[in-house]
This record gives sequence, structure tokens and C-alpha cells, in this order.
Amino acid sequence: MSEHDIYPVFPEAAARAHMTREGYQAAWDAVRRDPEAFWAGKARRLNWMSFPTRIKDVSFHEADFRIRWFEDGVLNVAHNCVDRHLPERADQTAIIWEGDDPADSRRITYAALHAEVCRMANVLKAAGAVRGSRVTLYLPMIPEAAYAMLACARIGAIHSVVFGGFSPDSLAGRIEDCDSTLVVTADEGVRSGKRIPLKANVDAALARTRSVRKVIVVRHTGADVPMEPGRDLDYGIEAAKVSADCPCEPMNAEDPLFILYTSGSTGKPKGVLHTTGGYLLWASLTHELVFDYRPGEVFWCTADVGWVTGHTYVVYGALANAATTLMFEGVPNYPDARRFWQVIDKHRVEIFYTAPTALRALMKEGDGPVKSSSRASLRLLGSVGEPINPEAWRWYFDVVGEGRRPIVDTWWQTETGGTLISPLPGATDMKPGSATRPLPGVELQIVDAEGRPQDGAAEGALV
Repeated sequence: MSEHDIYPVFPEAAARAHMTREGYQAAWDAVRRDPEAFWAGKARRLNWMSFPTRIKDVSFHEADFRIRWFEDGVLNVAHNCVDRHLPERADQTAIIWEGDDPADSRRITYAALHAEVCRMANVLKAAGAVRGSRVTLYLPMIPEAAYAMLACARIGAIHSVVFGGFSPDSLAGRIEDCDSTLVVTADEGVRSGKRIPLKANVDAALARTRSVRKVIVVRHTGADVPMEPGRDLDYGIEAAKVSADCPCEPMNAEDPLFILYTSGSTGKPKGVLHTTGGYLLWASLTHELVFDYRPGEVFWCTADVGWVTGHTYVVYGALANAATTLMFEGVPNYPDARRFWQVIDKHRVEIFYTAPTALRALMKEGDGPVKSSSRASLRLLGSVGEPINPEAWRWYFDVVGEGRRPIVDTWWQTETGGTLISPLPGATDMKPGSATRPLPGVELQIVDAEGRPQDGAAEGALV
């Protein structure tokens, strides 16, 4: 490795950072010295109805396996993501929605988000959802997807978001596995100008499952879709009947928040269950540290909410930090390869977080589409979803970032809920293709197939 492989921390990034090199070391010293005190201190970033006295209860012994965080604490995720911001930020934009068509966009303030989440929660309750109900969300990337997630969190229902690109078979399997009683969908989705028959897919899925009692249909494109009397409800009609106020259900920190199925690339999709307190704390803490985030900055994670990246960094982690989060319905190359960069200029995006697959596709189009935009608002770039090859990293750094914006190359999984390994913009030198170092509190080891720890340069499973 030569010195040319290392890109030092930018002095201006270090000067404004939540965590500097010294702070990173101090955090590691603190968490190793007294993990209970460290995590109790971090827990204070959330708004608790009852602050936990039992911080961490973890055992990896087969006969007594348990992972419990803040287990006697009581809080509500929707309150933390919406209500607590209202006294100071009611008029701040919470969500910028950018449609598939470049002419479609809107802004939703925190006050409007609160009203919409409450209405959605009341519609869910009227349709039979209660604390512990499983609600399947099969929606395009529209604000109603965020409203529905937060509405479930508000009333204590457990949501299971299914990516809108999945087939009726995939949807049916996920509905059946978690015994969902309610589906929230849309008439259609739109992607690259093409219509996606979401409601028709739901009808096909429900022909082979039995647990679902009600289907709530959001009107997105206005397409004429069949509605089954007694089962299907038009969301617009139902929302007009209910109040824009709904109390938050007090939830134990270890109560389930959501189920999200892995992609199934290594066999049958597995349902990953995330609970309330530990997930939200890690989502908000990593969003703040990795992106060096300040409330009100325009943050764009390009992921769909059908994936964990969308759950954590489009919705929960971002909104818990009073972010202005951008939701994008479209794709990087529609109408053409300039789209990402045009959206950045249009909405003055400060932090941009996308996948190497998208970057490699755009890289093939040459530098011209990027250079047709100013990107002057950009402060930080991020990568997620898979390893980024050094060639794509350098193009991202040199062409998109003009050699003056840090890149945070994040590593994590559906199972972890948030980033585990990443450079921190004010603390970590960058290396193309490397996620660099674990975040404070994340102890890592490479082990072989028998579970034996491997030292030095080695291949194996990361645990």
C-alpha cells in the first residue's frame, strides 16, 4: 500500500465534525472502560417516556442466548421522529419528495408530517390494526410509505415493508410468513415512466393467502383498479373520516418495531425482526456520526424503503435527527444520466448516499452528465449496499466530489439495522475500496469456517 492509496481527513471536515480522531479514540476508551455508562449516555439522545435502568443484557452462550437493550425503557419511535421536533421545527421541511417525473416534487413540513402520520394511524386502527398487529406495506417511494411506517410505530403495530418491485409470489410468501392481517398498497407505482401494477399484484398474492382482512389502497396514479367490497378501502376516502390527531402508544424498548425480509439471494427469505429502543438509538447515532449530520441539512439516501437502508437512513435515523430527508421515486438514468445530479442541484442536497451499482452505471456514461450540474451544495458523499471498487470510488471522489468532498464507504447488513464499519469524515483517513474502521462500540473479528479467530491479513466470516 502506498501513500497514494490514502486520502487524509480534510481539515475543514475535522473542524466541524461531531467526532474527530481524538474523539474517536476517547469514545473507544469510554466504551471499553464502562460500556453500561457509555450506552446509557448515548440513550439520552432519544426522548423516553420512562428512561431505562437496565442498559445492556447480552449473552452469546447457546444455552442462554439473549440480546436485550434498554429492556425496561419505554418510548415511541413516531414521537421521536416527529412529535418531539414540533416545538422548534414545525415549519421545517421533513420530507422532500421527488417523483419519477422530474416535474413532480413536493415538500412536507414536520407539522404536515405529524398530521398525515396521525391520519394514517387512525385509518389503520379503524381497519382493525392494534398493538402487535402485522401490517404489510407494498408501496412505491411516495410519502405515504413513510406515513405508513411511522403510523405503525405510533400505534405499536409491526410493519413488514415489501419492495414494490417484488412479484405476487414473493409478496404472498412474506404475508404468510408473518401472518399479516392488513396490507397498505397503491393503485400503481411508476418507475422510468412505466406503470407497476401494485394493486393487481396484491390481489394475486391474496388469492393464495388467508390472513389478510383489509387492504388500504392509496391513489397514486389514479388508475382504475378493482376494489373488493368489504375488504378494500380507498385511503383518501378513509383519511377524510378520521382525526389528524392520534396518541402515541408507549412501547417497551424490546417491543418489535418491524420485520424486514432478506432478499432471499442465499435461500428462502428470512424475516429479520428489529425492536424499538436499540434500533432507533443506533439508527440515529450512526446517521449523525457517519454523515456528520446537523438538523435541517438536506440528506438524500437513494435507497427504496423496501430495503433496510431506506428504513434506517431515509426514514427512522434521519427523522429522529430532525433531518430534511429526500425520498426519490425514480431511477438514476431516467429520463437520462443527468438525473441524480439535477436532483442534487434542484433541492440543494448537502449529503448524498447511494450504491456502487448506480455509480458504476453512471460512470459508463462518462463525466459529461455529472459536469452538466453544479453540485455546489454537496458537502459529503456516501456509498452503501456492496463493496465499492477502487476505480468507482476514485471516479466518485474526483468527478462527482471534485476532489474536495469526503466519502463515507459504509458496511452493514439488514440484521445490524445500521452502519457498523465506516470512515468518519472528521476522524478517519479514506482508502478507495475500504470501509476502514468499526464505529465505537463495534468489536469485530474474522473467523474461519470452524469459528476460530484469524489474525493479520485473512479471509473468513466477519463476526
